[in-house]
Amino acid sequence: MVNSVDENSEIQLASLGGLGFLLSLFALLSYPFVFVNWPLTRDFPWVNLLLFGFAAVLLFVGARRAFAPERHKRSKIVASILTTLSAAVLGFFVFTFFVASRWLPASHGAPRVGQEAPDFLLADTNNKQVSLAELLSSQLKGKPAKGVLLIFYRGYW
Repeated sequence: MVNSVDENSEIQLASLGGLGFLLSLFALLSYPFVFVNWPLTRDFPWVNLLLFGFAAVLLFVGARRAFAPERHKRSKIVASILTTLSAAVLGFFVFTFFVASRWLPASHGAPRVGQEAPDFLLADTNNKQVSLAELLSSQLKGKPAKGVLLIFYRGYW
């Protein structure tokens, strides 16, 4: 009887650590597949960091229970492995988002906000060549154009 109670608590402990590990994996994978779609969560991954925080709490509680004196060696090993893997997942996320993303080269040739765009020649939807200067010099309702809105889309639907 004592053995089944002990195994039950080890299963609960492993599930707590496993839940923390799964939550850390979800926090890692949810940024590129879910949270990158909205500027509020794309510009700074605060939701993902909260998820990592909740995962850390679960892992801490699971590891603390696993290292109680009455626990088996197996529960200590599992808790250590899950905590280490979760820390590696967090480290990868932090490195990718905060360090490696800064390595992307700056776009020095791109015009800045408020700066006049360089003249270009592109094909319109009818394959007619149109230049920026031509669009800016055209009249719209008897008045010269104030600007040009350029929209890139891929393909025809």
